[in-house]
Amino acid sequence: MNTTTLSSAAPSRITSRFDREASVFDVVKGVDLNGKTALVTGGGAGFGYATARALAQAGATVYVADVDLPKTRAAADAWNAENPQAPIQALQLDLGSNAAVREFADRFVKEVPRLNILVNNAGIMAAPQAYTKDGVELQLAVNFLGHYVLSRLLTPALVKADGSRVVCVSSIGHRRSDIRYHDINVREGTYNTWDAYGQSKTACALLAVEIDRRLKGEGVRSNTLNPGGSMTGLHHHLTDEERRRMGWLDENGKMPAKWRAPEQCAATATWLATAPELANVGALYFEECQQAMPWTEENPGVGVKPYAIDPDNAQRLWDVAAQLAGMPGK
Repeated sequence: MNTTTLSSAAPSRITSRFDREASVFDVVKGVDLNGKTALVTGGGAGFGYATARALAQAGATVYVADVDLPKTRAAADAWNAENPQAPIQALQLDLGSNAAVREFADRFVKEVPRLNILVNNAGIMAAPQAYTKDGVELQLAVNFLGHYVLSRLLTPALVKADGSRVVCVSSIGHRRSDIRYHDINVREGTYNTWDAYGQSKTACALLAVEIDRRLKGEGVRSNTLNPGGSMTGLHHHLTDEERRRMGWLDENGKMPAKWRAPEQCAATATWLATAPELANVGALYFEECQQAMPWTEENPGVGVKPYAIDPDNAQRLWDVAAQLAGMPGK
């Protein structure tokens, strides 16, 4: 039995019966993932951990991959102790290293030849200016390039699964920047961490668009989303003073009323990964379990900018990413 429905009143826009209050466990209620395998990056905390728990509860064999293996193991152990019938397995993955991603993917496909669900969730935000050993701006590397390499190397397992899905977590922060092709590693001029973050999240959205174009003929569909705001470890680079200045904390240190729990913010990614009625949907941007409307200045906190889902932009970025990763462009 489907847990969501597509809107018949507005067939050009996909909606569901879930609203912003829905949790990951709401959207998997009635969904059977037994026999399916899922990989969630950044699954040791926050949105990724919420998604992983829901997928496991629905019956999937779930792997969570995070750079901090002890923290991830502790999170997995805590869930497994209370849910032995729906365990999640912790793995280490450093998305900021092309070599580390390659090593991870090589090991993973040998152990997991079929992958039904890949959730590219891991990320960092507002990080100080830094570069990886590969010479890539850190936020672009962790949020996008590592997932690009991972998705490409796991493609054989995704194709073998027949009907698999890739979910790429973007952000409303994408509105800060399109792809800076002339200076993608942000080495020119003054470094603005929010513009760099915005570029990386635009790149995440475009990754979903291009994966879908390339692989839908082989049964792999991909979508992207804005999870919304929540108080998670993603904010650890920000001071409380910065959070208050941005309206992310009030005078009493509490988060804004419009923000939600991680289990609610992760509902859209979980819905995209599991809803039966989305089996043939791809290359779209969602938020709060609905297809997003175009971004407007009147309502800047929601919506998607055209450049973040533009097919030509996605193809161009794919080839640039291939150069950054030392992989074939086609």
